[in-house]
Amino acid sequence: MKAILLALTSHDDLGGLRTTGFYVPEAAHPWRVFRNAGFAVDLVSVGGGRPPLDGFDADDGTQRDFVNLPALGTTRRAAEVDAVGYDAILYVGGHGTMWDFPDDEGLARLGRDIYEAGGVVAAVCHGPSALVNLTLTDGTYLVEGKEVSAFTNTEEEAVGLAGVVPFLLQSALEERGAKHVGAPDFEPQVSVSERLVTGQNPASATKVAEEVVRLLRANR
Repeated sequence: MKAILLALTSHDDLGGLRTTGFYVPEAAHPWRVFRNAGFAVDLVSVGGGRPPLDGFDADDGTQRDFVNLPALGTTRRAAEVDAVGYDAILYVGGHGTMWDFPDDEGLARLGRDIYEAGGVVAAVCHGPSALVNLTLTDGTYLVEGKEVSAFTNTEEEAVGLAGVVPFLLQSALEERGAKHVGAPDFEPQVSVSERLVTGQNPASATKVAEEVVRLLRANR
Protein backbone atom coordinates (compact mmCIF):
# COMPACT_ATOMS: atom_id res chain seq x y z
CA MET A 1 0.00 0.00 0.00
CA LYS A 2 1.27 3.44 -0.89
CA ALA A 3 1.54 5.89 1.99
CA ILE A 4 1.11 9.66 2.12
CA LEU A 5 2.23 12.18 4.74
CA LEU A 6 0.07 15.15 5.70
CA ALA A 7 2.27 17.92 7.14
CA LEU A 8 0.66 20.37 9.58
CA THR A 9 1.74 23.62 11.18
CA SER A 10 2.32 23.92 14.92
CA HIS A 11 2.11 27.74 14.97
CA ASP A 12 -1.02 29.17 16.59
CA ASP A 13 -0.49 32.97 16.67
CA LEU A 14 -1.69 35.10 13.76
CA GLY A 15 0.60 38.04 14.35
CA GLY A 16 -1.10 38.84 17.67
CA LEU A 17 -4.53 39.26 16.05
CA ARG A 18 -6.03 35.89 16.91
CA THR A 19 -5.24 32.23 17.06
CA THR A 20 -4.49 30.30 13.89
CA GLY A 21 -3.18 26.88 12.91
CA PHE A 22 -3.68 24.45 10.05
CA TYR A 23 -6.85 24.97 8.00
CA VAL A 24 -8.93 21.91 8.80
CA PRO A 25 -10.75 21.46 5.46
CA GLU A 26 -7.43 21.56 3.60
CA ALA A 27 -6.34 18.53 5.59
CA ALA A 28 -9.66 16.71 5.99
CA HIS A 29 -10.82 16.72 2.38
CA PRO A 30 -7.50 15.46 0.94
CA TRP A 31 -7.32 12.88 3.75
CA ARG A 32 -10.71 11.57 2.67
CA VAL A 33 -9.67 11.45 -0.99
CA PHE A 34 -6.49 9.55 -0.12
CA ARG A 35 -8.24 7.06 2.16
CA ASN A 36 -11.04 6.46 -0.36
CA ALA A 37 -8.37 5.74 -2.96
CA GLY A 38 -6.83 3.10 -0.71
CA PHE A 39 -3.75 4.95 0.49
CA ALA A 40 -2.39 4.95 4.03
CA VAL A 41 -2.17 8.44 5.54
CA ASP A 42 0.14 9.53 8.37
CA LEU A 43 0.33 12.91 10.08
CA VAL A 44 3.38 14.97 10.97
CA SER A 45 3.74 18.47 12.35
CA VAL A 46 6.54 20.89 13.05
CA GLY A 47 6.38 20.60 16.82
CA GLY A 48 4.69 17.23 17.32
CA GLY A 49 1.66 16.49 19.48
CA ARG A 50 -1.73 18.01 18.69
CA PRO A 51 -1.42 20.86 16.19
CA PRO A 52 -3.63 23.97 16.44
CA LEU A 53 -6.78 24.05 14.30
CA ASP A 54 -8.31 26.83 12.25
CA GLY A 55 -11.37 27.02 10.01
CA PHE A 56 -13.12 23.98 11.47
CA ASP A 57 -16.72 23.51 10.31
CA ALA A 58 -18.52 21.09 12.64
CA ASP A 59 -21.31 20.67 10.07
CA ASP A 60 -18.87 18.97 7.69
CA GLY A 61 -18.76 15.26 8.51
CA THR A 62 -15.37 14.78 6.87
CA GLN A 63 -13.89 17.54 9.01
CA ARG A 64 -15.46 16.03 12.12
CA ASP A 65 -13.98 12.65 11.28
CA PHE A 66 -10.54 14.17 10.74
CA VAL A 67 -10.37 16.21 13.95
CA ASN A 68 -11.46 13.12 15.90
CA LEU A 69 -8.63 10.98 14.56
CA PRO A 70 -6.55 9.69 17.50
CA ALA A 71 -3.44 10.26 15.37
CA LEU A 72 -4.12 14.00 15.29
CA GLY A 73 -3.42 14.21 19.00
CA THR A 74 -0.07 12.46 18.74
CA THR A 75 1.53 13.72 15.53
CA ARG A 76 5.24 13.07 15.15
CA ARG A 77 7.68 15.90 14.65
CA ALA A 78 8.79 16.18 11.04
CA ALA A 79 12.41 16.11 12.22
CA GLU A 80 11.86 12.61 13.64
CA VAL A 81 10.24 11.07 10.55
CA ASP A 82 12.06 9.13 7.84
CA ALA A 83 10.85 9.66 4.28
CA VAL A 84 11.44 6.00 3.41
CA GLY A 85 8.12 4.29 2.79
CA TYR A 86 6.24 7.45 1.83
CA ASP A 87 5.22 8.06 -1.76
CA ALA A 88 3.94 11.60 -1.32
CA ILE A 89 3.78 14.50 1.11
CA LEU A 90 1.07 17.16 1.23
CA TYR A 91 1.90 20.40 3.01
CA VAL A 92 -1.47 21.49 4.39
CA GLY A 93 -2.25 25.20 4.51
CA GLY A 94 -3.44 27.55 7.20
CA HIS A 95 -1.88 30.88 8.10
CA GLY A 96 0.22 29.29 10.84
CA THR A 97 2.41 27.72 8.17
CA MET A 98 3.76 31.12 7.19
CA TRP A 99 5.69 31.25 10.44
CA ASP A 100 7.01 27.72 10.92
CA PHE A 101 7.03 25.93 7.55
CA PRO A 102 9.69 27.87 5.60
CA ASP A 103 12.63 27.22 7.92
CA ASP A 104 11.77 23.78 9.27
CA GLU A 105 14.60 21.53 8.14
CA GLY A 106 12.62 18.37 8.88
CA LEU A 107 9.80 19.35 6.54
CA ALA A 108 12.26 20.34 3.82
CA ARG A 109 14.18 17.07 4.17
CA LEU A 110 10.99 15.01 3.87
CA GLY A 111 9.94 16.84 0.71
CA ARG A 112 13.39 16.60 -0.85
CA ASP A 113 13.82 12.91 -0.05
CA ILE A 114 10.35 11.94 -1.27
CA TYR A 115 10.73 13.94 -4.48
CA GLU A 116 14.20 12.65 -5.27
CA ALA A 117 13.01 9.08 -4.68
CA GLY A 118 10.40 9.56 -7.42
CA GLY A 119 7.52 10.54 -5.16
CA VAL A 120 5.07 13.43 -5.25
CA VAL A 121 5.30 16.71 -3.34
CA ALA A 122 2.05 18.62 -2.92
CA ALA A 123 0.92 21.75 -1.11
CA VAL A 124 -2.24 23.81 -0.87
CA CYS A 125 -3.05 27.46 -0.06
CA HIS A 126 -0.37 28.60 2.44
CA GLY A 127 1.16 25.11 2.50
CA PRO A 128 3.53 26.08 -0.32
CA SER A 129 5.35 28.18 2.29
CA ALA A 130 7.18 24.89 2.91
CA LEU A 131 8.53 25.13 -0.64
CA VAL A 132 10.06 28.60 -0.28
CA ASN A 133 13.35 27.25 1.09
CA LEU A 134 13.09 23.64 -0.09
CA THR A 135 16.18 22.82 -2.14
CA LEU A 136 17.14 19.63 -3.91
CA THR A 137 20.45 17.86 -3.35
CA ASP A 138 22.04 19.90 -6.14
CA GLY A 139 21.13 23.12 -4.36
CA THR A 140 18.41 24.27 -6.72
CA TYR A 141 14.99 25.24 -5.40
CA LEU A 142 12.35 22.59 -6.03
CA VAL A 143 9.99 25.24 -7.42
CA GLU A 144 12.52 26.75 -9.81
CA GLY A 145 11.12 26.73 -13.33
CA LYS A 146 7.93 24.94 -12.27
CA GLU A 147 4.35 26.15 -12.42
CA VAL A 148 3.09 26.71 -8.89
CA SER A 149 -0.24 27.86 -7.43
CA ALA A 150 -0.49 29.26 -3.91
CA PHE A 151 -2.50 31.80 -1.92
CA THR A 152 -2.09 34.94 -4.01
CA ASN A 153 -1.00 38.41 -3.00
CA THR A 154 -4.45 39.74 -3.88
CA GLU A 155 -6.14 37.07 -1.77
CA GLU A 156 -3.91 38.00 1.17
CA GLU A 157 -4.91 41.62 0.70
CA ALA A 158 -8.58 40.64 0.42
CA VAL A 159 -8.52 38.91 3.83
CA GLY A 160 -6.71 41.89 5.35
CA LEU A 161 -3.55 40.02 6.31
CA ALA A 162 -1.00 41.24 3.76
CA GLY A 163 0.59 43.38 6.47
CA VAL A 164 0.38 40.66 9.13
CA VAL A 165 2.01 37.61 7.55
CA PRO A 166 5.83 37.64 7.60
CA PHE A 167 5.99 37.67 3.79
CA LEU A 168 3.75 37.41 0.74
CA LEU A 169 3.75 33.79 -0.40
CA GLN A 170 3.21 34.38 -4.12
CA SER A 171 6.07 36.87 -4.24
CA ALA A 172 8.42 34.60 -2.29
CA LEU A 173 7.78 31.67 -4.62
CA GLU A 174 8.33 33.87 -7.67
CA GLU A 175 11.62 35.03 -6.18
CA ARG A 176 12.68 31.36 -6.06
CA GLY A 177 12.05 31.01 -9.78
CA ALA A 178 8.54 29.57 -9.67
CA LYS A 179 6.07 30.41 -12.42
CA HIS A 180 3.05 31.37 -10.33
CA VAL A 181 -0.30 30.48 -11.88
CA GLY A 182 -3.26 32.18 -10.24
CA ALA A 183 -7.01 32.13 -10.70
CA PRO A 184 -9.34 34.96 -9.62
CA ASP A 185 -9.46 35.38 -5.85
CA PHE A 186 -10.83 32.33 -4.01
CA GLU A 187 -11.54 30.39 -7.21
CA PRO A 188 -10.01 26.89 -7.48
CA GLN A 189 -6.67 26.57 -9.23
CA VAL A 190 -4.33 23.57 -9.25
CA SER A 191 -0.97 23.36 -10.99
CA VAL A 192 0.82 20.09 -11.79
CA SER A 193 4.46 20.47 -12.78
CA GLU A 194 6.38 17.21 -13.05
CA ARG A 195 5.74 15.62 -9.62
CA LEU A 196 4.86 18.87 -7.85
CA VAL A 197 1.16 19.52 -7.24
CA THR A 198 0.04 22.84 -5.77
CA GLY A 199 -3.31 24.48 -5.12
CA GLN A 200 -4.17 28.13 -4.62
CA ASN A 201 -6.71 28.13 -1.79
CA PRO A 202 -9.15 25.99 0.23
CA ALA A 203 -11.37 25.54 -2.84
CA SER A 204 -8.43 23.76 -4.50
CA ALA A 205 -7.72 21.19 -1.78
CA THR A 206 -9.78 18.27 -3.08
CA LYS A 207 -8.45 18.67 -6.63
CA VAL A 208 -4.87 18.73 -5.30
CA ALA A 209 -5.47 15.39 -3.60
CA GLU A 210 -7.07 13.93 -6.72
CA GLU A 211 -4.03 14.95 -8.79
CA VAL A 212 -1.70 13.35 -6.25
CA VAL A 213 -3.67 10.10 -6.51
CA ARG A 214 -3.54 10.28 -10.30
CA LEU A 215 0.25 10.70 -10.30
CA LEU A 216 0.80 7.93 -7.78
CA ARG A 217 -1.35 5.51 -9.72
CA ALA A 218 0.52 6.38 -12.91
CA ASN A 219 3.78 5.51 -11.14
CA ARG A 220 2.59 2.05 -10.11
